Amino acid sequence: MTRLGVVLSGRGSNFLAIADQIQQGTLPAEIAVVISNRPDAPGLAAARERGLAAVSLPSKGVDREEYDRQLAAALREHGVDWVVLAGYMRILSAGFIREFPQRILNIHPSLLPAFTGLDAQHQAFDYGVKIAGCTVHFVDEELDHGPIVLQAAVPVEGDDTPATLAERILREEHRIYSEALGLLLTKPWRIVNRRVVLG
Repeated sequence: MTRLGVVLSGRGSNFLAIADQIQQGTLPAEIAVVISNRPDAPGLAAARERGLAAVSLPSKGVDREEYDRQLAAALREHGVDWVVLAGYMRILSAGFIREFPQRILNIHPSLLPAFTGLDAQHQAFDYGVKIAGCTVHFVDEELDHGPIVLQAAVPVEGDDTPATLAERILREEHRIYSEALGLLLTKPWRIVNRRVVLG
């Protein structure tokens, strides 16, 4: 069974959606460990409530390269095959990414390459786009840049606010993150010129 290492900084709603799919038997994986750089992250408490290994690895005041070495060691200690970022609010170092080549996934609340970085839903709303959405992608050494696995489009309604738009995007995140993981874990795939080719 493929062992996932979930890394988060906050409530971990995408982690919980993935955990639900595993519990229901629709995602052939197990969560080996949940790690947070914030000791008070609600996602850690949620992991403990589900009986999962939950590790607090505080990042405050720690050099990024050193922190990422500690993070990689903690993931290896739990025998992780894939690293799943679920609202992790730090940029990973190149050294960390090289530890898990083509085995780190992230979900971003925009249709990449549009609106990278923080508050992507707000950026999209302020720009006036008619279609927003979310993207599951491999993590490489550039911010929100790696090859795209799946995307979901979310229409922007006339009465939307940044909050209502973000809420609808989040529902799609919960759906496609597990779907993308399922595809990568059960079907042959390769990356050709940035394209993730399945089958």
